[in-house]
Amino acid sequence: MAMNSITSGTSEKNAGNENFPVASFLLPKHMRDHVMAFYNFARSADDVADEPNIGSDEKLSILDDMEKTLLGTSVGGDVRFSAAATMRQSLSDSGISAIHCRNLLKAFRQDAVKNRYYSWQELMDYCSLSAAPVGRYLMDISGNSSSDKAPSDALCAALQVLNHLQDMKVDYLELNRVYLPLNWMDEDGASVSDLAAEKMTPQLKRVQDRMIVEIDKLLLEAAPLGKSLGGPLGREASGIRAIAQQLSAKLKHTDPLSNRVELGKIKSLFYFFRGAIMG
Repeated sequence: MAMNSITSGTSEKNAGNENFPVASFLLPKHMRDHVMAFYNFARSADDVADEPNIGSDEKLSILDDMEKTLLGTSVGGDVRFSAAATMRQSLSDSGISAIHCRNLLKAFRQDAVKNRYYSWQELMDYCSLSAAPVGRYLMDISGNSSSDKAPSDALCAALQVLNHLQDMKVDYLELNRVYLPLNWMDEDGASVSDLAAEKMTPQLKRVQDRMIVEIDKLLLEAAPLGKSLGGPLGREASGIRAIAQQLSAKLKHTDPLSNRVELGKIKSLFYFFRGAIMG
């Protein structure tokens, strides 16, 4: 998921510096505790998949052990397994299925062995494991598990691909991982090596623009989510969607190879609150 990297099991990224709010104060306190357990589990597993200093086989072994800890069949000793053990307790306390965590682990295993995506549909299939489980977990923990999943899946996929575009250069240089559809790159005359440049080529810009068109379609599909969920989670979803819309708009006019495209904390909070209120 392009969440970089670990040293001694400690991530450089945390809930405080993500693009989008994690377990914001809009959510009830009891729900925030479970959401943070889910976030820490996902972060720990993601860090394993993105660790550049260990091989694929070792990554797969660690992720397998994390799943065993999650399911209570084995307990490891370091922070990654601690996060899985905490998540297991959270699932037990909340009565939520482990399926969402297990689907995330499938995505991280895929990251450990796969570094190219041929088409947009292949990328969406990946997002169904790497992104959709997040929204579905939030719906379950908030008691909205019977709601339509499609708008939630669309929002989560949009957030995922926005992150891919933000990090396309570092993903390629540090992990040799490319989430841009290769068939579109071929059609537009772009090369994977273009990702190492100081600025985007016109060909690579065309690929990014095609992806942003699809992102905006996903965000449009996600529009009913705030009202359909209602309550704190609906406001949270509307606020996050508002941030995503602004980030998509900024990517249209800013080169992510020259500088990482971000909104900044103040703007993010502004768009989040405006989206939460309007949504």
